[in-house]
Amino acid sequence: MTPESATYSDASPAVQAHLSILQSVIQRMASNSTSCKAWCIGLVSAVLVVVADKGRPNYVWLAAIPTALFFVLDAYYLGLERGFRRSYNTFIDQLHHGQLRAADLYAVQPAGGIGLVGALFSFSVWPVYVTLLGMIFLAQRFLL
Repeated sequence: MTPESATYSDASPAVQAHLSILQSVIQRMASNSTSCKAWCIGLVSAVLVVVADKGRPNYVWLAAIPTALFFVLDAYYLGLERGFRRSYNTFIDQLHHGQLRAADLYAVQPAGGIGLVGALFSFSVWPVYVTLLGMIFLAQRFLL
């Protein structure tokens, strides 16, 4: 039996290994997204403290730079996570319909591209960064 003519079941070690790889990639993308939010909040807070300490309220908008960068990076990781989830679901569909081929195994790439634009408007991304921008504005207006 050649690998191309082999049939795979959900108990196959190759299928289990492939699913495990996809799950770990999805988990890593979600963890990266969480890290983006944590790093952004820390950096914005540090910039605001330094600006307050130096008495330069006009420099408060420097905190908007890491906010914008982490916003895009967070959306990038969310887009990748969604692509890998589509890849995972497609693999499961092929497995359940008996259409799984050897070439489908260990092909780890996001299905349908990254989808960055859609991720930018996701509710799990933009409220954090819009809130940070609002806090930067409020800090400049009322605290500094």
